[in-house]
Amino acid sequence: MKDLPSIAIMTCWYGDYPWYFPYFVKSCKYNPSIDFIIVTDNTNVIPEKPDNIKVVYKTLEDFKINASQKLGFEVAINKPYKLCDFKPAYRFLFPEILGSYDFWGHGDIDMVYGDIRGFMTNELLADFDILNSRVDFITGTFCLYRNIEKLNTLFMQSRDYKHVFTNEEYFSFDECSFLFNDLALGNSILDYPDSIQSMTYLAVKGELEGNFKVFFDHIIAQGVSDEIKWQNGLILFKNQFECMFYDMIEYKVKCENKKAVYPIPDVFYFNIKGINKNSFFKLLYSKILDNWEKLKDFIQKKEPQTAE
Repeated sequence: MKDLPSIAIMTCWYGDYPWYFPYFVKSCKYNPSIDFIIVTDNTNVIPEKPDNIKVVYKTLEDFKINASQKLGFEVAINKPYKLCDFKPAYRFLFPEILGSYDFWGHGDIDMVYGDIRGFMTNELLADFDILNSRVDFITGTFCLYRNIEKLNTLFMQSRDYKHVFTNEEYFSFDECSFLFNDLALGNSILDYPDSIQSMTYLAVKGELEGNFKVFFDHIIAQGVSDEIKWQNGLILFKNQFECMFYDMIEYKVKCENKKAVYPIPDVFYFNIKGINKNSFFKLLYSKILDNWEKLKDFIQKKEPQTAE
């Protein structure tokens, strides 16, 4: 069996963990070959925390001081959300945390992972240097970078990075400078020369110039639908389409019952009423289907093997 390229996904979180956090934790457990690093000031014990979730305790002021020292100028961070602009600089700012991995990435905790390695395959990791989860722009929710100097410092190729890092305003630097709708329509980010030169701009420009290869594909589930479920480490839509993760940015707001159900089940639907609310028949069907698949496997193993 080939050795798997090592991957670390880092996120920064300040304050109490949100109600949906236990579902994120469970999905990390089902990706044991990937390390999930949470930089936080929250010292509370994380229930059922798997070994591949690594917690690093740093205050927001610690982050600010470190970033200012490493970058050589005073950064402006007035609230945790501003850290999103700094995501592309995580490896540069924290070599002691991310330096040993083949690939490093940035993520969030308002998401539930499916089978990451099922999408980020050895073949893709060998062929591409930046691996993204949408077809139209780099996402702050998930993006991997090969751990090499030119990608660890790629953010510095933007004419605007010092402006971004020294202003308290959030600029969507980690993504596409708020050009979401324009890019979703198929426009090129290079057609907006007056916008902040974001990571999408740098990725598209760098690939066109032959400096590295970028993987763009839509492998996430988003929005609100009672047809999205997590089942034993997989994210499925309508029981047919597998996704790498579910982005809960909209769901976490619109969900009516913002409570985790303990113990966290092995199958759960993201219903608008709440996780697994009004899902009795869907859950029953999933259980029957799962048991049927197990029975078929058992029967196949018990069938006598005939010699050729």
